[in-house]
Amino acid sequence: MQLIRNKQGLNGTIRVPGDKSISHRSIMFGALAEGTTTVTNFLMGEDCLSTIGVFRALGVSIDVSEGKIVVQGKGWDGLQKPAETLDVGNSGTTIRLMLGILAGRSFDATIEGDASIAKRPMGRVMNPLREMGATFEAKEANFAPVKVIGTKLSPMEYTLPVASAQVKSAIIFAALQAEGETTIIEKEKTRDHTEQMIRQFGGEVEVDDLTIRVSGGQKFRGQEVVVPGDISSAAFFIVAGLIIPNSKIRLENVGINPTRTGIIDVVQAMGGRITVEKTSAVGDEPAGTITVETSELKGIEIGGDIIPRLIDELPVIALLASQATGKTVIKDAEELKVKETNRIDAVVTELSKMGVALVGTEDGMIIEGQQNLHGATVKSYGDHRMGMMLQIAALLADSGVTLENAEAVKVSYPTFFEDVASLY
Repeated sequence: MQLIRNKQGLNGTIRVPGDKSISHRSIMFGALAEGTTTVTNFLMGEDCLSTIGVFRALGVSIDVSEGKIVVQGKGWDGLQKPAETLDVGNSGTTIRLMLGILAGRSFDATIEGDASIAKRPMGRVMNPLREMGATFEAKEANFAPVKVIGTKLSPMEYTLPVASAQVKSAIIFAALQAEGETTIIEKEKTRDHTEQMIRQFGGEVEVDDLTIRVSGGQKFRGQEVVVPGDISSAAFFIVAGLIIPNSKIRLENVGINPTRTGIIDVVQAMGGRITVEKTSAVGDEPAGTITVETSELKGIEIGGDIIPRLIDELPVIALLASQATGKTVIKDAEELKVKETNRIDAVVTELSKMGVALVGTEDGMIIEGQQNLHGATVKSYGDHRMGMMLQIAALLADSGVTLENAEAVKVSYPTFFEDVASLY
């Protein structure tokens, strides 16, 4: 696909699609609750549709219409043994959280995904669940497809060795089925949408800084869920507005949960012109309007406890850094290696093709600033965030940019290219 390139003066207003993490969880909690759950502004991307497909296969009635999802919750015990293998497509969130949900059920189920999922490590989820009594049969012990042999689970105290909201959430779902209280201790604070949604659906969870306590046997009630826009999707337009000359972009209804706003902190630290106006909140999920303008930026060091708050935004932050003055160092981001692709290697390879001077490290990247970008043939590796980052990069290129496997962006942002085009 030939990308839009060499554009100046991006101006306009964008409403990015619904938050992917919250959309996934709205279906999960809606299915596990008793009664009807309605979800508006649901992300109609391929990953979230995979979650719907999995719960339909477990016997849950889910109606999908324009702008609204209606889930007829069956409660924990209403889930049914699937007639065939559960398919998560490309969705790492779906498979990892479903391992926690299925571990405590009274039936067996096999779950798998596409070729990318088959390469992503599941041991980081299965190992702590095994400590609770869960039983799995998996390819090479730690890779999909995984057969989950439902069993009675026991509570535990567990310290997360990695900062991962997916691992944390899988353990929480298992803990909700165990008899007694489970304690989870985080390495660093990660996105807390699962904890927020427990409360929204009438449950209880105790959070004390990095310690989370969850009791088993809780029941949930159907709710009305309004999904804010996804800040990870907004990040591409935040960066575009900052680095494309003569630009000003307004992003409405963006989720600004504090566990997700690392991108805003980085932009401010780099000297970017960004304003955030809180406009609403649904439950404990705040939303706001973000406005960015073309800015003179300076390189910084990015690492430590901010990394979990911007892990998905790091590919486009690398592009942002290429236009700053001086050097930017990204560290403590080993988690990038186990995303849809190894995003450290992918970002370095593809931006290098376009003339950016950067090198990968064991846990991040070092990016030289004030780089001129050139045309090239680049590829997404089937990774939606790589595809979107490369389109923003193409806006700076001095000649044509062709993106291979551009359709990958549909995972989280089906109208991305149209929204980019609407700004010029």
